[in-house]
Amino acid sequence: MTNPALISFGLLPPQAEVALQTHFTVHRAYAPDNPDEVIARIGASCRFAMAGGAAGPLTAARLALLPALEIVANFGVGYDAIDVATCVDRGIMITNTPSVLDDEVADTTIGLLLATIRRFPMLDRFIRSGAWANTKAPWTATLVGKRVGIVGMGRIGQAIARRLSGFTLAEVAYHTRRPVAGLGIRHQPDLVSLAREVDVLIVIVPGGPETNGLITREVLEALGPTGCFINVARGSVVDEPALLELLQTGKLGMAGLDVFLNEPRPDPRFFEIENAVLLPHVGSATHETRERMGALVIENLLAWKDGRPVLTPVPETPQSSIGAA
Repeated sequence: MTNPALISFGLLPPQAEVALQTHFTVHRAYAPDNPDEVIARIGASCRFAMAGGAAGPLTAARLALLPALEIVANFGVGYDAIDVATCVDRGIMITNTPSVLDDEVADTTIGLLLATIRRFPMLDRFIRSGAWANTKAPWTATLVGKRVGIVGMGRIGQAIARRLSGFTLAEVAYHTRRPVAGLGIRHQPDLVSLAREVDVLIVIVPGGPETNGLITREVLEALGPTGCFINVARGSVVDEPALLELLQTGKLGMAGLDVFLNEPRPDPRFFEIENAVLLPHVGSATHETRERMGALVIENLLAWKDGRPVLTPVPETPQSSIGAA
């Protein structure tokens, strides 16, 4: 029996890629090929898609070229690059890869926070340059006794909060639209007020229209010239021009950024800023975690292929979680 066609918008980790090619006839819709040409060529009968790769967003226009599409299995937790409304209207299932990467992203967040506060990358450059032979190493800020605010308190936000409980902090507080029961930490309903009250602001919310520009200039200014801003969410959640300006002028103390508006080509002005630590969107990028994410992508696709309930449907599409074998 011929394997069903699947259109892939990126490359999965090695083990998952082998499984994908074992169970599907895979058509690549990313560089060096033109993604839209690949979609147009095989889209008429294609029921399966794997998203989360380097071919750009799965827009309404691209979905229109896939009239038979039944499921999009997203490689990653965030699925803001998929036109969810169109998928919901057409009854297309979307799955993602939650839970398996929560700890990895939380660990990355803590590492980025420490690297930013203590300026570890700068100190690494200092010693490699030979400057230590001629001058004392510069002093840095401390995390001890600081107040930390978390914007977003989903699974990853809670994992970050648990890790922060092991540090000697003055307080951890959080902002969400609604309080989360049973956390035991203070909820601040006003985001600007939270930024004004804390020394560190960590953002871990989903991307998409609801959070676009959530971290405004006002929020960043409230954090102030000694404040530390950490973004492990999406570049779209922050007013990036304001962030750049405030870092350059010292009106914001420092930033640790794993995400940017224009990935993988962020604004080059970031490269000139000494009070920012930059990572190339690697929150979950370890071999072990990415393999677990890939395995979950395959499990969701095979469940749909076999007519079984998918494991991790996104909240917008739970009503049609059983595939048609």
